[in-house]
Amino acid sequence: MPREPRDVTDAELAILQLLWDRGRLSIRQLTDVLHPDSGPAQYATVKKQLARMEAKRLVRRDRSLFVHLFSPAIERQELVGRHLRNLAEKICGGSFAPIVGYLGSAKALTPQERRALRQIIDGAGAAELSKGKRAGKKG
Repeated sequence: MPREPRDVTDAELAILQLLWDRGRLSIRQLTDVLHPDSGPAQYATVKKQLARMEAKRLVRRDRSLFVHLFSPAIERQELVGRHLRNLAEKICGGSFAPIVGYLGSAKALTPQERRALRQIIDGAGAAELSKGKRAGKKG
């Protein structure tokens, strides 16, 4: 079973955010956005970060062109899920109920976000009920 990738640092997350939002980028393009008016030291830092991220399987490198382009190897949703599972394990005894309860009562949610959250909860409940019915028929 493959090891779970290590946690993502803030610097790595900044790179992933750019790649998710803008698509494939070169080291120079990433450096120019992350460190405007930067010099060789910042370029070298971003290059080293990308090498580490590639080793952690967070980014992919396209070597087919003279200038290598990087793209995310992990979807934003997958990273969110991993962090929420870790949070649920560490703080909530593995249960998502306190997290969902907080999200449902958070004042910052828009009506659209509340509806989306309700649909997710209702959909998950229906899927669980459906699984239970199938399991009951077989048993």
